[in-house]
Amino acid sequence: MSYEIQDFESDVIERSRSVPVLVDFWAEWCGPCKSLGPVLERLAEKANGRWVLAKVDTDRHQQVAARFGIRGIPNVKLFMDGAPVNEFTGALPEQAVVQWLNKALPDPLADEIGRAAQAIAAGNGGEAGPILEEVLRKDPNHEHARVLLARTLLESHPDRALDLVRGIEEDSKEFPMVDAIRTVAGLTEKLAGAQTLTGSPAKQTYCDGLHALARFDHEHALQHFIAVIRADRYYDDDGARKACVAIFKMLGEDHDITRAYRREFSSALYA
Repeated sequence: MSYEIQDFESDVIERSRSVPVLVDFWAEWCGPCKSLGPVLERLAEKANGRWVLAKVDTDRHQQVAARFGIRGIPNVKLFMDGAPVNEFTGALPEQAVVQWLNKALPDPLADEIGRAAQAIAAGNGGEAGPILEEVLRKDPNHEHARVLLARTLLESHPDRALDLVRGIEEDSKEFPMVDAIRTVAGLTEKLAGAQTLTGSPAKQTYCDGLHALARFDHEHALQHFIAVIRADRYYDDDGARKACVAIFKMLGEDHDITRAYRREFSSALYA
């Protein structure tokens, strides 16, 4: 939905107290504005009321433009609860606008995501799974939900876990966890072909670590992998170090297990 404002106070300020209002400051003579305008209008139609688009012709509403410091157009500002909370200037391509919106807008599924994250933190992935499946039914592209669900499926369905995080790359804030998930999935897959691992006194300890990792026994996995690092630092293409880093990422730096083993891990690396 989009509309040309008549009264800024009622059409934007007051309206934004009930729904986010994206304000497009534009002018008829502005070429980039004519490029960006249709992009915003298409996205507003697809938003299904999650946010609305208001158009402000800066020639007709010069006082409003001056009030909000508009010096270059197109300028787009997001208003929530009566105030601007984010903005960008220039005619961005559609995908860049989508990415900006995803970061700037409040998440309507935040409550469900929060309940799922709490369940995962408590070790109850079985409770989190159905919540996240429902979130993804509503929004199949919700990256945070995809990553959380992938974490719960790593042990039972690693192929689907990897499929869920496919396409999430370094430009995403979710990437550190995605990288950890891919590392863990790749390492646990090696269990099926453990006989192909090169011989080393550390091989059995490494395999024990992989088994522990596959059943999400992070503490014992770290114990085994740190022992491998001490015995054969670069065994299996530095696999033990990669596994430890992935575990720390998945648990988070404030987790008790991370705190307990981070120093021992560093000591093993630089012994």
